[in-house]
Amino acid sequence: MHDRSDDLRFAGAGWCRLTAAAGFTLLELMVALSILGVLAVVSVPLYRSQIDRANTARAVSDIGHVGLEIDRYRLAHDSPPDSLDQLSIKAPLDPWGRPYEFLNFQTLGNAGKGQMRKDRNLVPINTEYDLYSRGPDGDTKPPLTAQPSLDDIVRANDGGYIGKADAY
Repeated sequence: MHDRSDDLRFAGAGWCRLTAAAGFTLLELMVALSILGVLAVVSVPLYRSQIDRANTARAVSDIGHVGLEIDRYRLAHDSPPDSLDQLSIKAPLDPWGRPYEFLNFQTLGNAGKGQMRKDRNLVPINTEYDLYSRGPDGDTKPPLTAQPSLDDIVRANDGGYIGKADAY
């Protein structure tokens, strides 16, 4: 028979039952940490994906705005500027902290034609100037199909397309 004195103690106003010490077991802590780890593994890539999309959207917006300023300059001076410094606005930095790249085709000699951005058929994607961001990796090559250029944000078709080079 079970001795009642092991389970019950007299505490002030009456008898109370003894309980085990409150706390977590090692197994419960390991399960909780495992769940947190799985949530982190799932959420961090989603968060980074959203950040990448936001940076791309900002670069597209900036390039569109700077392109309008270049067009305004071209209307006033009959040619695009030699550099972005000649615009009435200060050109912003791209979302990755680098200046936007600008190349006026009128200032290029024959040797400079190789710097023009080109599509998969090696045809220049613009007629007067190139305006683009080097993207997150900061590396680029003139053909948009080159591996370093795939993440670039480009203005193509004389402003008819602004977006990631790999989608053009």
